Formats: sequence, structure tokens, C-alpha cells
Amino acid sequence: MLDWNAYRKELMTRIGQIGELSPDTVRGYSMLSGAGSKTARLDAKTRELIALAVAVTTRCDGCIAVHSAEATKHGASREEIAEALGVAVALNAGAALVYSARVMDAVAS
Repeated sequence: MLDWNAYRKELMTRIGQIGELSPDTVRGYSMLSGAGSKTARLDAKTRELIALAVAVTTRCDGCIAVHSAEATKHGASREEIAEALGVAVALNAGAALVYSARVMDAVAS
């Protein structure tokens, strides 16, 4: 299995290098990333659980590394994380089912 702590550290180093070369890109990402916390409509734990589900659906290892650490930091239990991941699995299955209907429509044409 991947050493997620080492991966997260290396990822942050590389993103720091990108920030040196293109500071507006990283600054823009940081602004987008922090926007939700300013409204306070969802707590940090809920935002991190959503982020983990999205990380799975977008297949982003870096997102998994960062948001798994943040989710646990904000008190998410393994059971809560598993439930959020269950939502991601169901959503991906649902998307496959919807696109299967599109295939059947294309075959009928």
C-alpha cells in the first residue's frame, strides 16, 4: 500500500514548486478551496467527507491524501468515512447505469 504521509509531503513540495512558477494558479486554487469554509453552512468535517467522496469519483490520489488527513483531523470516524465512500460508490454505479441507457439509445438508432 501507498505511504500516504510520505506521498502527501512530496505532493505539497511539488505544489509548492508550482506555486513558485505560477503563483496565481495556486493562489486561485486556494481561493476556490477555501470558499466553502467562509459560509459556515457546512462544518469542516462534512466538507471533508464530501471531498473524500468526490476524490474517489474523480480518482484523485492527491485529494485522497490531503482530505483523508483533514477529515480525521476534524473528527470524522472510519465509519463516517466509509459511509461517504458508499455514496461515492453508489454515484459511480448510478452514472454507469445512466450511461448504459445512453448506449441502448445509441444502439436503437
